[in-house]
Amino acid sequence: MPDSVLDDPNLLPARERVWTGALTDERWSSNRTVVAEVDGTIVGIAMSGPEQEPDATEESQLHLLYVDAAHHGCGAGPALLNAVLDPDESAALWVADPSPRAQAFYRKHRFAPDGRSKTEDGVREVRWVRPAGTS
Repeated sequence: MPDSVLDDPNLLPARERVWTGALTDERWSSNRTVVAEVDGTIVGIAMSGPEQEPDATEESQLHLLYVDAAHHGCGAGPALLNAVLDPDESAALWVADPSPRAQAFYRKHRFAPDGRSKTEDGVREVRWVRPAGTS
């Protein structure tokens, strides 16, 4: 993400509004949000919800999955993914490109690119999908 986006003084208040809404607004009550903890410290977070693309056929969308780099490889990523996505539902996500580590993770969990891409805030993202029943 470009430094201009990260350095914007309005970024933190905007993110706080987004998260307050995501966690408290009834419109988002069907979202699933979980955190991973190690010794009482949050080391990862994931959120999923209904698919948001107007023409999509997948049932769920992984909105985010982040694990602190110091905890990569400890099992938090798969645990978070499994906690927010039902393996009996099809799912989609957008992942930064290039992002070899994240893309390898999603590939391992049976996601594959569907050929769609977009660029927001200077970041290119590609859409990946996973059919139902492939946990």
